[in-house]
Amino acid sequence: MTNPITPVVLAGGAGTRLWPVSRDSLPKQFQRLVGPLSTYQQTLKRVADPARFGRPVVMTNAELRFFAENQASDVGAAVTVLLEPERRNSAPALAAAAAFVAAGDPGALVLALAADHVILDDAAFLAAVDAAAAVAAAGDIVTFGMAPTYPATGYGYIRPGTAIGETGARRVAAFAEKPDAATAARYLAEGCLWNSGNFLFRADVLLAELDRFAPAVAEAARAAAAGAKTDPALGFVRLDEKSFRAAPVISIDYAVMEKTERIAVVPASFGWSDVGSWEAIYDLGGTDEAGNVLDGPVEAVDTAGSLIRSDGPVVGVIGLDDVVVVASPDAVLVTRRERSGEVKTLVERLRARNHHQVSSHARCYRPWGSYESIDRGDRFQVKRIVVEPGARLSLQKHMHRAEHWVVVRGTAEVTIDERVLVLSENQSVYVPLGAVHRLANPGKIPLELIEVQTGSYLEEDDIVRLEDVYARA
Repeated sequence: MTNPITPVVLAGGAGTRLWPVSRDSLPKQFQRLVGPLSTYQQTLKRVADPARFGRPVVMTNAELRFFAENQASDVGAAVTVLLEPERRNSAPALAAAAAFVAAGDPGALVLALAADHVILDDAAFLAAVDAAAAVAAAGDIVTFGMAPTYPATGYGYIRPGTAIGETGARRVAAFAEKPDAATAARYLAEGCLWNSGNFLFRADVLLAELDRFAPAVAEAARAAAAGAKTDPALGFVRLDEKSFRAAPVISIDYAVMEKTERIAVVPASFGWSDVGSWEAIYDLGGTDEAGNVLDGPVEAVDTAGSLIRSDGPVVGVIGLDDVVVVASPDAVLVTRRERSGEVKTLVERLRARNHHQVSSHARCYRPWGSYESIDRGDRFQVKRIVVEPGARLSLQKHMHRAEHWVVVRGTAEVTIDERVLVLSENQSVYVPLGAVHRLANPGKIPLELIEVQTGSYLEEDDIVRLEDVYARA
């Protein structure tokens, strides 16, 4: 292969179908749901061969940019993080990424991958990419069709058409939406394939097809990429906000793939799953002798065919079969396995009732570390704060609360107005209401402290940032 393929990894989704583990503040692509790495990290490692692939472009948003950068660094992947101003579905995201890549090489091959999918056979995946590359270079948009293993109702389907030479690819005769059970069984009998939603194409070809079928998307994407600016301190590339917001909210399937004649499919079997439900996690988990998938401090008695997972409290299940029980420190899900696809509906109801557990975890991650609320009452809140070595919080002040900090591990550098203090374990300091302050970790181990907030308003939006090394508003 003469020119390496540019992977574009779509990593900006919310993933509410795997609540309570996946939430807006830390969605499923950055979670360790299957194996020791997140699915995002697995995706980056899959496209790490420099003989095949160039530097990946990661499409995500400002809230998730540090997860994307840090998790890539953890697996030794150098990436370009391209920030979309807001979620507008896959067509604007892919179009902007294609325009960004095309600015350097209009004919560049682009491999569009979802960051939250699981692939079990990397060798088979790479063989499918090699087969697709020749077809894409000739001017077709190529998708990867998975050989079905059962009549799934949660996937879209592809009806393959005539063969394209000796490439192994076929024309796409038709796309089909998610079917009912009887239709899914018929699709299997007719040789249809699951639609994986991953694509390989030339950047100029995708943009040309967008010009034909979704010109407003193409125009907004080109303008957003042309107006993109690189953050001088942090290196993130920000798409032009006004231009990107002008794009209609539409998926790439509806915008282009179901309309274009330049569409092909490579049939493949590489152990693919979109990890779209807890049932899918069960299928990937590896069962014990009772058919259970157990993860964390859990105990199952007279229970079979169940997924039981805990990220905190001890969970015991007695006498239940074919259930999903997922416990996090601040929320618990219990459902029958066959109904786990309805979690998204549950999340919508919880969101309508303003439950903050829908969008944020008990432990919230920030570029400098994390904080966790451990107690709260009228006019007070207690948090556990962890600051990574060398990291610092913003220079800030609060209009409605004061804070007490007690160091329990490591060394803290504390700025309060004109004073700079260095505190070690068991030392404490008081930050008065309205004081300009900053917390930093000058040491080589994580800094842990307990923060006690007191005041009339204790929410996170009572932060006036005066200076921030992470360029947050």
